[in-house]
Amino acid sequence: MMKKEIIYLLFSSLVMIACNPKEYYLNQGEIFKTTYHIKYKYHRPVDLEIERRLNEFDLSLNPFNHQSTIYKVNNNIPCVLDDYFIEMFKTAQEISARTHGAFDITTAPLINLWGFGYNHSLEANQQAIDSVRQFVGYEKVRLIGRTVEKEDPRIQLNASAIAKGFACDVLADMLDTLGVSNYMIEIGGEVRVKGLNPHGVCWKIEISKPSDDNTGGRLERQEVMDLCNKGMATSGNYRNYYIKDGKKYAHTINPKTGYPEESDLLSASVIAGQCMIADAYATAFMVMGADAAESLAKQTPEISYYFVCNRNGNEEIRRNE
Repeated sequence: MMKKEIIYLLFSSLVMIACNPKEYYLNQGEIFKTTYHIKYKYHRPVDLEIERRLNEFDLSLNPFNHQSTIYKVNNNIPCVLDDYFIEMFKTAQEISARTHGAFDITTAPLINLWGFGYNHSLEANQQAIDSVRQFVGYEKVRLIGRTVEKEDPRIQLNASAIAKGFACDVLADMLDTLGVSNYMIEIGGEVRVKGLNPHGVCWKIEISKPSDDNTGGRLERQEVMDLCNKGMATSGNYRNYYIKDGKKYAHTINPKTGYPEESDLLSASVIAGQCMIADAYATAFMVMGADAAESLAKQTPEISYYFVCNRNGNEEIRRNE
């Protein structure tokens, strides 16, 4: 967790350089406790526009920012919901219904309980899990105009499994409005691309091998995807986890059991027109496991997938992209 309660956008590390003589620019920095990289072809740099849009987004969905919409919702502070929050909430609820609750933004108390959220106030045990699960469930919260109605005031939202993808879409919409035809936006591993890279071909996006490494220092290549005019998100339990009493606890929490999910799906990469949609499905698929995830993916024509599975100790690849 950060020492300060509010995450600030660290634009001091912003870099704007020409990628080649044909006016590709690279913009990079930090947001949401992770990094971002934006490469695009345009007649001028647009760093101020990017900064402005990210600050607006931060003010909506950053749970550490005491002025943000989601912070106010979580703490039952009256507020009028902004457009970012409403779009995120509607998409999250729709995918929750499609995945029968495998994706659920009300799991914030469970995520906190297991030490992966913004509050580590409780120790995970069966009694605590049973207590917390009473106020977890996407059916227990709804939109009423521009306000959120909760069945229980203890309900809290965590948009971490959808916000990075959504931020990619927000920046993509901004670049589209400016008339930018070729760009790559990456925030914390989630990606949205359009047009061609500086070499004049579709963007090459790497999927990392799902090898346990919570330091992030060992990045081995699993696959390279050719991505054109799409968003892609990858979820897995090989980066964000901890070991306690000899047992691994990963950050993907099953909303129905209240426990970190252990399935035969090692990583799930999802491709969709919107990165927000890819982001949410990738998380849901990690909860569901390989067979159920593949079955649902085949029934969802707007997405394609690349799964790395564990079959009796052997790696198995499932894909349809």
